[in-house]
Amino acid sequence: MKKQLINILAVTVLTASFISCKKNKEVETTNAKTVEQVVTAEKFKAVPAQTMIKWNAHKIVGGHQGTINASAGLIEVKGNDLVGGNFIFDINTIKCSDLPAGENYDKLIGHLKNEDFFDVAKHPSAAFQITSVTPKNGKSVIAGNLSIKGIKKNIEFPATVSVNGNTVTITSDEFEIDRTEWGVKYNSGKFADPAKLGDYLIKDNVGIQIAVTASK
Repeated sequence: MKKQLINILAVTVLTASFISCKKNKEVETTNAKTVEQVVTAEKFKAVPAQTMIKWNAHKIVGGHQGTINASAGLIEVKGNDLVGGNFIFDINTIKCSDLPAGENYDKLIGHLKNEDFFDVAKHPSAAFQITSVTPKNGKSVIAGNLSIKGIKKNIEFPATVSVNGNTVTITSDEFEIDRTEWGVKYNSGKFADPAKLGDYLIKDNVGIQIAVTASK
């Protein structure tokens, strides 16, 4: 009995630790915020082929990962500090990196573009606009308005920013957002019975990493 109790406690602790880690990784969302304007900032244009959202989504069993490229973007720098920026991401560029070209790949991409997910016919792009940048622990904590499917919410995340002559790069830490807060609710346990969904349940949290390269 004592051994069984110890095993139960151990499982409980491990489960609590796992949940805690997941919560720490998920960014908090708030209402959209006003953009801070810096008049004297230098402008750098994003390079679309090197500016993207890297995504990672999971079902109960399996998952997929890939990218969405920017169609346009601008970074604002004062001295060697990032002070602003805005980016448009073309959802039609969405790619999956873990499936080979073929019927299954085309089926997945087609599904991601339809009304179950991003509904690109109505919402062909997503946007991110920086509202503030705060230095912390050797990195830049970037806050910004993320717009998906016409829903705008403010998020913040740490990132590494490098200003090198005519080039600026931004690489965010990996973080998670709750897709349902932007209206992507397909096969979510919040809006359907998880028991009925079974292996088709898709987790609400989506892993995100933002990578930007910009030049004068």
